[in-house]
Amino acid sequence: MKSHTSNRIKIPPGFWAGLRQLGIAAHDVARKAQLPLTIITEPVVTTAQYFAIWQAYSDLIGDTAKGIINLVTVFETAQYPPTILATYHARDYRDALSRMARYKQLCPPESLRITEDGEHCTIELEWLDTEQSGPPMLVGITLACLLELGRRGTGQPLTARLVEFSHSMGDVQALEAYFGCRIRIGAKCNRLTLHRKDLDRPFVSYNEELLEILTPVLDRSLDEQQCSCSNTEMVKWIIKRSLTGGRPDIQAVAKELGMSDRTLQRRLTDEKTSFNHLLTQSRHEQAREYLADPSLDIKEVAFLIGYEDQNSFYRAFRLWEGDTPSNWRNEHLGTNSISEGRLGMPTFH
Repeated sequence: MKSHTSNRIKIPPGFWAGLRQLGIAAHDVARKAQLPLTIITEPVVTTAQYFAIWQAYSDLIGDTAKGIINLVTVFETAQYPPTILATYHARDYRDALSRMARYKQLCPPESLRITEDGEHCTIELEWLDTEQSGPPMLVGITLACLLELGRRGTGQPLTARLVEFSHSMGDVQALEAYFGCRIRIGAKCNRLTLHRKDLDRPFVSYNEELLEILTPVLDRSLDEQQCSCSNTEMVKWIIKRSLTGGRPDIQAVAKELGMSDRTLQRRLTDEKTSFNHLLTQSRHEQAREYLADPSLDIKEVAFLIGYEDQNSFYRAFRLWEGDTPSNWRNEHLGTNSISEGRLGMPTFH
C-alpha cells in the first residue's frame, strides 16, 4: 500500500520566491494548475498536484529550457529546505550527491540512482509510487539542480559529460550552454552523466558543525516515514486540494490513499464520520477562508470550492451560516469591504 507520506509533498517557500523574481505570480500558477489558492500558504500537495504545478509553471514561462535555466539559477541556496540545504554543506561533491539521493526519500516523488563507473558518474532520475512520469520541466530542474549543487558547493564552473532526456525540452542549444555538454533528446531514461573526477572536489561551503545538527534529525525523519495522521485528517486534506472546479468523490480520494473506497468508508465509520460529512465540512471551511480574502470574487469562491454555479453555492452557504456569502463577508470584513458587485479578480503584490 502507498504510504501517506509518499503523497504529501511540501513545496519550499523559495519556489514561490523564485517565481516572483521571474515575474510569475503564485496565484497565476495555482489557477493555471486548477488548484486552490491555499497551496501558496499551506504548500503541501499530492503527487498529481505537484506535477500540475510544474506543468503550470512550464506553460506560463513558455519554453521548457528557459524555465529550467532561469529558475535553477535564480533560486537562492538559503531558500532550500533542510533536506536539500544539508547537501550544500557536505564534505565534497560525492558526499553531497550521496546525501541528496538519501534525503530525496523524504521529498517524493522523485528518486535518484547514482552509479560510478570508470571515468563517469551517472545519475538516473526515477519516480516513486506513481505510474505517471513527471513533466519535462520538473525533470530538467531536478537534473540541473544536481549540477548546480556541484557548482555552488565547489565554487567551480563544473560541466556535465552528457545529459539525456526522454521528452522534448525546448531550446536544446540553451540547455547545452548551461550544462556545458551535449543534450540527447528521446532517450530511454532521464540521466545526468558527470566527470567522476569532479566528485572528489571539496566543497567550499563544507560545515561540519551544521551537518552534525542536521544529519541526525534528517536520519530520524527517514526512520519515521510512516504518517501518524488519522484517516479523517488525510481525507479532508485531499478534499481541500481537489475541490477546485469540481466535486471529488470517495473513489478518487481512496485511490490517493492507496486503498479501496469500501476500506476508506469503513475506516471513516470507525472514526465516527463519513465521506459526505467531510466533503461538506471541507467546503464550508474553505468558503469561510476564501471569503475572508476581499480580492476574491464571489463567483470565484464558488468555483474554488467545487460549485459549478453560483446559485448552488448560495444555497449551501445559507444552510451553513444562515446568511448570504456577500453579507457574511461584509459582516466579517467590516464596512470597508468592497461590495460583491464590484469585486474583481485577485490583485498580485
